[in-house]
Amino acid sequence: MTPDLDALLIVTPHSSGHLPADVLRDMLGEAAFDTPTREAFLRRIFLDGDPYTDLLYHVPGARHANAPWSRFAADLNRDRDDRVDNGVLKVIGFDRQSLYPAGFTLTEAAREARLRRLWDTFDALVTAELAGARLMIVGHSMAPSGPALSHDTGTPRPAICLMPGTPDAPSFPAAQWEALRRACETAFAEVIAASPDPRVTIGEPWATDTLSLNHSRRSGVPAFGIEFNAGLYLRGGEPVDGAIRALNRAFTEFARTALTLVS
Repeated sequence: MTPDLDALLIVTPHSSGHLPADVLRDMLGEAAFDTPTREAFLRRIFLDGDPYTDLLYHVPGARHANAPWSRFAADLNRDRDDRVDNGVLKVIGFDRQSLYPAGFTLTEAAREARLRRLWDTFDALVTAELAGARLMIVGHSMAPSGPALSHDTGTPRPAICLMPGTPDAPSFPAAQWEALRRACETAFAEVIAASPDPRVTIGEPWATDTLSLNHSRRSGVPAFGIEFNAGLYLRGGEPVDGAIRALNRAFTEFARTALTLVS
């Protein structure tokens, strides 16, 4: 039986490279008005997000929630009160370099205003889209090896990582984890065969997707995160169209199977 794709919500929290003007000026100051400087900075911000994931994870007929702002404006896959330097309002990039000029401080009022505008509105959107859904998939991409700001710095990463939670805190039924992994292997077999590490892992390098965990707890809807190795579809920061098409076709097949596992 063909699953009803309207029961599937696909979320991409890091697909955008946009920064609101106030955040851009906080980061660049007057240089925000210099077009070459601004465009180079925004290109870096885009590539340090999860570039093209809105296309990679788009499935016609499914529900979608694509974040309109960069993770460096507000990271929607972090808890609202996460105050570490790589938390919900990041002050450093993945190279551990500051995103703001020396001496910049975000006041409590400015922090709350940004969270209210960016984090709260997306949280409300996901909550609304989950009404009547049976599964949520949160789509990401990851650098081919761990960046400076990571627990796995310098370590090569697998082709695909599935993040269904931990045995103690699953966001997707633990009894179906292996079936989910096998379905992913089958759907993506041709796409990942030639990658340096063609594995589909569960929990390597991450076990839990924060959006999946929080919203599955609140709504009761099963959810999991998925990471594509960016080396599968980027060359020198530029998209490889054929690879993006192939990944999207494979993901569409996988998403349909994943939905049957919770039906």
